[in-house]
Amino acid sequence: MDDSTAKPALLAAPDGATIAYRQTPGKGPGTMFLTGFRSDMTGGKALAVESLCRAQGRAFVRFDYTGHGLSSGAFADGTIGRWTEDALLVLDRVTQGPQVLVGSSMGGWIALLLARARPGRIAGLVGIAAAPDFTEDLVHDVLDADARERMARDGQIVMPSAYDPEPCVITQRLIEEGRKHLLLRAPIAASVPVRLIHGLEDHDVPWRTSLKLAERLASADVEITLVKGGRHRLSEPADLARLAAIVDALLQKIG
Repeated sequence: MDDSTAKPALLAAPDGATIAYRQTPGKGPGTMFLTGFRSDMTGGKALAVESLCRAQGRAFVRFDYTGHGLSSGAFADGTIGRWTEDALLVLDRVTQGPQVLVGSSMGGWIALLLARARPGRIAGLVGIAAAPDFTEDLVHDVLDADARERMARDGQIVMPSAYDPEPCVITQRLIEEGRKHLLLRAPIAASVPVRLIHGLEDHDVPWRTSLKLAERLASADVEITLVKGGRHRLSEPADLARLAAIVDALLQKIG
C-alpha cells in the first residue's frame, strides 16, 4: 500500500528541481515504474507492481516526473525530453543493477527512451497501453484547424480531460520538443524481452499502437496481451492482477 503518511525521498536535479520518489529495497533485478501523462506514483498500477515486488523481496522504485505529483515544477513547463531526463536521474542515482521498466501510457514511451539511453541497465520492458510518439500521432495530427490556429496564436491549447476535473494544457513546446524523441518511424534497437498490454476499447491510445511498436522492436521476445473490453487505464482489479502476473513472469524469466 502507498504509505502516504511518510514523506517521499527527494532527488535533486541539476537545475535545482526536486523529484519525489519511493524506494523499496530488495534483490535484483529491480523494477522501476514510469507513470503516464498527468499521472503520479500513487496510482493503482504502480502500487500493484510495488506489492508484487515487496512480496518477493525485490527492489522497486516509483517516482513523479517534474510537474507531476509531489515533485517540483509546473506541468505546463514539461516536455518528453525533460521527463525522460527525470527518469534517467532516478535510474542512475536511485536504482542499482539491471532493471525491468514498467511504463504506463506515456511512461511506455519514456521507458523505451531509457532503454535506448542505458541499454546495459535495462533487462526487460512492460508497456501498459504504451504511447510512444503520442504528442505527434495522437495530439498534433488530430487537431482541427481551429485548435491549430489557437496553438499558433497562444502557444498552447486547453483540452478537457476524461480523467481529471481540471482541463489539460497542451503546449506547442511539448509537441515540438516531442519530435526529437519519436520512435515509431524507424526500427527500435531494444533487444530485451518486452511485454505489451493493451485494451481493445482504449479510446486514448489505439491498441494498434502496440502492434506497430512490436513490429519496430529489434527484440525477438515480444508478447502482446489484448484485453477485450479494456479501456485506457486498465486499472480494474482484474487488470491489476493481470499486470502483476505478467511482471512476475518476466521477472522469473530474467532471474
